[in-house]
Amino acid sequence: MDVLKEMADRRQIDDLLYRYAHALDGRDWNLLRTCFTDDAVADFLELGGVNEGADVIVAFVSGALSGLDASQHIISTTLATVEGDSAQSTCYLQAQHVFKGAEGGDHYLVGGHYVDRLVRTADGWRIAHRTLHATWMEGNASVFAAAAERLKASAA
Repeated sequence: MDVLKEMADRRQIDDLLYRYAHALDGRDWNLLRTCFTDDAVADFLELGGVNEGADVIVAFVSGALSGLDASQHIISTTLATVEGDSAQSTCYLQAQHVFKGAEGGDHYLVGGHYVDRLVRTADGWRIAHRTLHATWMEGNASVFAAAAERLKASAA
């Protein structure tokens, strides 16, 4: 493979992974949609199960995060193996979720890594399959329930 092309692919893949984190924390669901192929699958394992289709993935994630006061998803230590128009990647993550005043504490922190299958599209690299491997969790997981209650109350 041409070294410059490989470097460009790796940089574009890094940008894709970082764009995902920025979309989550900025609550930019349109930007998040650009991270996935139409038929993408996201397996959040015990933290959210399997979601099939980009629109379903975005709906799941927006439902989980929208009511929070803040979140911060940090992506690092990316590795990618590119073979033509497909790639395998992995990256570490730490995801902080905050809901002020939640019973049991305001913070929930998840650490782990994503394993992705990526494809090159006419619009650039996209996630076709993502699996979240949470290796540790700390804090109050009920911040999500508190956030969901806030959303429910504001919709009523």
